[in-house]
Amino acid sequence: MKRLANVIVAASAAIFALSSCAGTYKKGDRMPDTTDAQIDTISYALGMYYGKMLTSTPMGEVNLAQVRKGFNDVLNDKDPILDENELGMRIQSYIRNRMAFEADRSLEEGNAFLAANKEKEGVVETESGLQYLIEIEGTGISPEPTDTVEVNYEGRLIDGTVFDSSYERGETAKFPLTMVIPGWSEGLGYAKEGGRIQIVVPAELGYGSRPSGPIPGNSVLIFDVDLIKVYKAQPKENK
Repeated sequence: MKRLANVIVAASAAIFALSSCAGTYKKGDRMPDTTDAQIDTISYALGMYYGKMLTSTPMGEVNLAQVRKGFNDVLNDKDPILDENELGMRIQSYIRNRMAFEADRSLEEGNAFLAANKEKEGVVETESGLQYLIEIEGTGISPEPTDTVEVNYEGRLIDGTVFDSSYERGETAKFPLTMVIPGWSEGLGYAKEGGRIQIVVPAELGYGSRPSGPIPGNSVLIFDVDLIKVYKAQPKENK
């Protein structure tokens, strides 16, 4: 998923650069020696690009027939239904409203999830509202908030959507606990080296009411974390 996102970013830069040139879409306008197969491939790639742009925004339901109509009207130089100024305002307004709706829905669903999850066997809810479950009891030390940790982890939403995974990347992650969300800093304090912990992070200990990439605002986050190594913070030297 992240690799595709990086490809989309690179493609965006390339298309932006190309759009600054004088040439535009025109049937039959080909570079010398360009084959039908090459045209078909780049056409499909552009379809993937714009499809990914559409599915990466919090639009919810759209009418694909109208998407095609808007696309074709532009390509065929037909008079559009919306003017350029209205186009941007309509999209921005809808996305703002949709993001607010997603945040309200995430808050309601997240609260219900937390209430049910804390009743599960072995789950502990802390004073802050964080919930955790020790899946494998480690034998080493526990990190303090100023320490650095090396971990393997998967982060997902309550609907099961995985938004980050060091397992998928095939390499461990190492970072100071002062640089992560509060839920991580607190939650890993209950784990020990060599152990595995599941941390359920309420929105206020995660990314709050604002969306962050694929994470809607007010999302409860679930992390399965293998704590591999704790690197103790070095004491500051007195000057």
